[in-house]
Amino acid sequence: MKKFYLALLFLGIFVGFLSSCSDDDECTPLPAPPIINITSGNLSMHIGDSIILKASVASPTETTFSWILDTTEVSTDSIYVFKSEYSGLFDVKLTATNSDGTVATTTSITVQPGEYKNGTFVLSENNSLLTFISPEGKVTTDAYTDENGTKLGSVNQDIFIKNHKMYIVSQNGGGDGFLVIANAETLKKIKGFQTELNGKVNWPTHVAVLGDDDIYLRDNNGVKRFQPSTGTVTLIEGTSGARKNTMAVADGKVFASVKNTVVVIEAGKDIISSTINFDGEVSGVIKASDGNLWVSDRSGKITKVDAKTYQKIGMNDIPTEVASVWNTTYAAAPGITAKGDTLYISGLTSKIYRHIFSTKETKLMVDAKTMVDNVGIVYNTCAVHPLTGEVYLNSIKGYGQNYKINNISVFNFSGDEPELSANYENYTAFPAGTFFTYNFE
Repeated sequence: MKKFYLALLFLGIFVGFLSSCSDDDECTPLPAPPIINITSGNLSMHIGDSIILKASVASPTETTFSWILDTTEVSTDSIYVFKSEYSGLFDVKLTATNSDGTVATTTSITVQPGEYKNGTFVLSENNSLLTFISPEGKVTTDAYTDENGTKLGSVNQDIFIKNHKMYIVSQNGGGDGFLVIANAETLKKIKGFQTELNGKVNWPTHVAVLGDDDIYLRDNNGVKRFQPSTGTVTLIEGTSGARKNTMAVADGKVFASVKNTVVVIEAGKDIISSTINFDGEVSGVIKASDGNLWVSDRSGKITKVDAKTYQKIGMNDIPTEVASVWNTTYAAAPGITAKGDTLYISGLTSKIYRHIFSTKETKLMVDAKTMVDNVGIVYNTCAVHPLTGEVYLNSIKGYGQNYKINNISVFNFSGDEPELSANYENYTAFPAGTFFTYNFE
């Protein structure tokens, strides 16, 4: 395979040389083409592995080298060690220059996805559990501890993924901190923030991220901007009373619910940029698949909002029976979940309702208690898988030691009757929410 690759390398340079000359021109000889010798690894690798690329030129003339990864020069040595902490296809360009001229060649390296790049996470408040369900249905009870040998903080509440990093926030801190940043594909801890946030946050529950130095934490005082580079934590004026609920990120901005409003926070700013008003207390704000927003409020409405202009581009009334679940829930997860224009609502009940926005049809899809044993208490709200359309519902048998009897139930509503696609028993400990990696792409 290496011989075949090198042959292609020579062929590419030779064809380029021929095309640069006409029969009548005098061609200046180019320097001998650089050869990339792969002395360790191959053209496909796993995260954390490395490939040693060695350049050589069949010319006695002194030659300089430049290795470019994407648009950044990463080495001027004749040897470059390629390593990546995340997956993807990477182009490494080698340029060789001497007194005869300059030639260049590019090789591509595939880094295979990490074990946790794609799948479903269920975060639990107790025991610092981060449960992972692979696309094939394999369950890892506590993936974070398995990878790090340490525990997340106490009373975990929320997850956000940005730029190949996973951000996990815990209400009480301890363990690896109030906020933990981990590699989103391997779950290896990058940094935990305990002392840096101690005294600066008051029971933080939710996190949204716009950049490495633009981390927004919702706590009992409001929404705060955390800048790890300086350790600065700034309360954003006007966010007092921010609901203990998920913040959405769309169009490069944070959208957080504060009573009857959704406030907009732009990157790099410590102020509210705009406020969107609703008729009732906002029970959920989530990013729609088209990049806009879905907002539910306790007046019994679901509204589509343009994430750029903040205009309301559609509004549906929900039947009183369904809207009432928003008035009885104080879940940390949104009151709505959506795939396309199909939304699901459960609140803290075992009943899952479907609302199709385009047709304004609302229907009871299932009462989980009729299909799953030990559904005593629904813990946080349902969540729809953005690819499969299956709906996940977390439940426990009860409080006390009964929380150890629990279910992650997966329902399929594509047919005439609801189906229980899967039921994972006894993996959680007061689950705070279900998080699909695909929602952060």
